[in-house]
Amino acid sequence: MTSDAPLEGRVALVTGAARGQGRAHAVRLAGDGADIVAIDICKPVSDTVTYPMPTADDLAETARLVEEAGRKVIAREIDIRDLGAQQQLVADAVEQFGRLDIVVANAGILSWGRIWEMSEEQWDTVIEVNLNGTWRTIKAAVPAMIEAGNGGSIIIVSSSAGTKATPGNAHYSASKHGLVALTNALAIEAGEFGIRVNSIHPYSIDTPMVQPEAMMEIFGKYPAFLHSFSPMPYHPVNHQGKKGLKEFMTPEEVSDVVAWLAGDGSATISGSQIAVDRGTAKY
Repeated sequence: MTSDAPLEGRVALVTGAARGQGRAHAVRLAGDGADIVAIDICKPVSDTVTYPMPTADDLAETARLVEEAGRKVIAREIDIRDLGAQQQLVADAVEQFGRLDIVVANAGILSWGRIWEMSEEQWDTVIEVNLNGTWRTIKAAVPAMIEAGNGGSIIIVSSSAGTKATPGNAHYSASKHGLVALTNALAIEAGEFGIRVNSIHPYSIDTPMVQPEAMMEIFGKYPAFLHSFSPMPYHPVNHQGKKGLKEFMTPEEVSDVVAWLAGDGSATISGSQIAVDRGTAKY
């Protein structure tokens, strides 16, 4: 295993991989030497989710970037709410690659509204995708990881809203808080097989999920909500070592943490909640 390819010979499953954080994580892990299993729904989830969902072309672009990095890839359009499809995917991946070492449970959705004004569909869709869908990913992947006998690392992408509830998206916060409990329980249960499990908690990442117009609309209706959202602090140097940072973080900044958790350098870390937020959790 070479220092410039620390994940050489390993296989990583990334959900929500068509664009945004998921694509960045897949490409970064490929750059570190891992073959990639990339999935995304690539179609609308619900009318209650108002930002455009990724397309088949987006997923194909992720696959192209992984191959450009010199790694093999399986890319498949799958809804993480579909357990059978995920189980078949994992079986196919193990058949082709011989193992599964890393899971990045990244897929998730967001919408806005006050708790008592949400429709059942709005509430249920977010919980079903973010929490139940992640559980289905784990249910599909963990048996294959145990059978392979290589240990491994599971990175569950929660949110800053998974440690500090925020108004206007209580269903999202509830789902992301649920992922913390899922992470911690799984870290204990899978630990005996050498599988580490951690959650990461990004804040204000520049992806299509972050809708400044939708946020401003709800803050305009309910100005008191704004005080629950920490401003992004200024850091003099950004991810590429250049001066000046945008208000939002880049997906690649999160991928740095994902790659570390996927590799051997974090071998002592499991059952942890890691803030990826430039310190906003402390404000």
